[in-house]
Parts: sequence; structure tokens; C-alpha cells
Amino acid sequence: MINAAIVGLGRWGQAHLNAVQGKSRRIRFVHGVSKEPGEAREIATKHGIRLSTDLADVLADPEVDAVFLATPHSVHVEQVIAVARAGKPVWCEKPLALTVKEARRALDAVRSAGVPLASGNNKRCFASMRALRQVVERGEIGEILHIEGHYSNEHSTRTAPGGWRDDPGQSPAAGLTGAGIHIVDAFVSLAGALARIDARVFSRRAHPDPRDSLAVLAQFTSGATGLMGTVRASPLLWRVHVFGTKGAAEARGEDELIVTKIGGKPQSQTFASVDSLRELAESFADAVEGKAPFLVSPEEMLATVAGIEGIVNSVALGNPVVIAN
Repeated sequence: MINAAIVGLGRWGQAHLNAVQGKSRRIRFVHGVSKEPGEAREIATKHGIRLSTDLADVLADPEVDAVFLATPHSVHVEQVIAVARAGKPVWCEKPLALTVKEARRALDAVRSAGVPLASGNNKRCFASMRALRQVVERGEIGEILHIEGHYSNEHSTRTAPGGWRDDPGQSPAAGLTGAGIHIVDAFVSLAGALARIDARVFSRRAHPDPRDSLAVLAQFTSGATGLMGTVRASPLLWRVHVFGTKGAAEARGEDELIVTKIGGKPQSQTFASVDSLRELAESFADAVEGKAPFLVSPEEMLATVAGIEGIVNSVALGNPVVIAN
């Protein structure tokens, strides 16, 4: 059993606790860090974890085998470097960084320390997305020509205002860092690195009003094209649709896959639901124990950050941008 610490006990830190604690046979949390210990004390007691107010306390704790960072991305890189230097495997929530330059610093630190790095791209563990990737990898729909992806949720209209997501400097390009990042990761996972981005944001009112949309036209290094959309105030929707030379395959929601071969009829499959966050945490456990690499490779993490940086730059410029790979 891997003993882990969770740094950040806000909404997403609590999501980790609820997904893993007492439910995973591979990993458990024993230590938590929060800058608001008064608010976090009840959470710590509920989950049976020690509570501290500083990352240094976790790094000095000999019982902690690995560290999860559920903190704002503005502090991710420095925290990843600190955890790596302490010789502990590190999970970093998405986004790892907003620029390739900063992401490389984090990746260089874990590489030098010889510890695994995980990222919080839990949508990869949807049953529908695992099945979609298998269809693509087996060549069932042929060479990829085009991908469309959409992720919308109403979280921004239901959660309390304030915090880093209400700061355009910390959360640029509307719903990109809260939702669209998962589609960028899906694109990278299925079709490889992005080469060119043309992105636009439409907002009914000034930020942080959530009634906005992000639209992205993309081209991959392979030459394939992609379309991505995120509407923050819209009801929950997850859809990734891959078009190939022999057919098409579409992941709808967490559990449904529809495959259509050229000349054939759509074939739908529904899979048993899984806890995607726990599944990804157990992939991290595999990496910590040296059993298997983490589900998201360092190269894919970097390619996702490159896509994020490209979208942010394209929105700011109002023009297409070329991504350096």
C-alpha cells in the first residue's frame, strides 16, 4: 500500500480523497496540507489524515511515499521541483503549466531525480475513452483524418465565485483550463502533437461571467485536422469523435462508444462505469512501484501544454499560431 499526501484540500483535493480513501487497495492518503487548517480540519478527521499547513512538512514526513498536488497551476512547477528534489514521486493536477518552457523545468526535475510524474488527466480513464483508443490503435477505422471534441459543464455556474479560476491571468481562454484541457489531452492521446492552432473566445459579458465559448481549429503534425469546443455554462457534455479512412468512432459520455465502418451501420457499445480518478491514481501507483509507466507519458504531457499555450496565444492575438515541437 502506497502512503500518499494530498496538498490542497479544496474541491478537487477532496475529490481525490473521496475517490481513493478506503476504496483503493493500492494507495491511501495519510497526510494533507491546507492553508486554511480551520476549514480543512473536519475533512482531515473524516478521512483519517494528519493535517499540516506547509508542503515542507510533507516532504520531511518519512511515512509519505508520494505526493499529490491539487493546487493552482501557478505554483505547480515549483512544487513539482521541490517534491522531486525530496526524492518522492509526484502527481500534479492539470494543467502542469501554461507554457512549454515552464513544463520542461518540471519534467527536467523529475527526470534528474529519477521519480515518476503523473498528471490529472482522468478523462483518459473513462471506459468510453479507453475503448476509443483501442479502436484507433488497432487500426479499425484506418488512418486518422480528423477529430472533433467537445467538453462542456456547468461547474462554473454552480461553484462559489472567487479563486484562481476567476482571474483571467490564471485561467485564460475562457473554459480552457477548467474543461478544454481534457479535450486537448484527448487529441494528443489519439492523434499526437498539435502543429497549428486557430482559437477564438466568445463572451456575452466580461470575465468571469461563465456564459462564454471557446472554439479551436487545429492541425496535427501528422496533417490531420481537429475541431474543439467548450461552453462553460452549458449542461454536461463529453464527446470525442475520430474520423478515419475506414470509418469513424465516437466516445459519448463516460460509458458509450459508437463505431461506424464505411458502408456499415453504427454499432454502439455501453461499458460499465468506472471511477476515472481512482483508475488514474492506481496507474500512478503502478509507476511508483515500477510495475508500469504512468498512463500519460512525459512527451504527451509536454504536447498537451504546447497545445494549451498555442490556444492561449491564438486567442490573445486573434490569429492562427504555429506550435514549435
